[in-house]
Amino acid sequence: MHSYDEPVYLISVVASILDIHPQTLRQYEKEGLIEPSRTQGRMRLYSQRDIDKIKFVLQLTRKMGINLAGVDVILKLKEQMDIMSNEIKELREELSKVNKNGLVPTHKAVVTTGNYDIVIFKD
Repeated sequence: MHSYDEPVYLISVVASILDIHPQTLRQYEKEGLIEPSRTQGRMRLYSQRDIDKIKFVLQLTRKMGINLAGVDVILKLKEQMDIMSNEIKELREELSKVNKNGLVPTHKAVVTTGNYDIVIFKD
């Protein structure tokens, strides 16, 4: 079994799976929406993550009528949201550890990261 991020699918296989023309995949790559891996012979290889991203792009374009420029904006915003969500999760875990050790009162907490401080007040 292959990992989610391992590039193993050829462009023809992905096109067949998604019932689209291989040129559509090339266009998505040209627009910067997807970035398949390349073999030494320059053949495109797609991972399951790539396929899921392409499915999302197809949903946006086909079902919602969003053009490729709009899809690009949505994908960039989604990536930023995922990064922030992970950072929030890490900060909550850090805060939870500090509170369990009794070092910070539960009604007030300060979390310091490399770039900024977050002050959390509990009502």
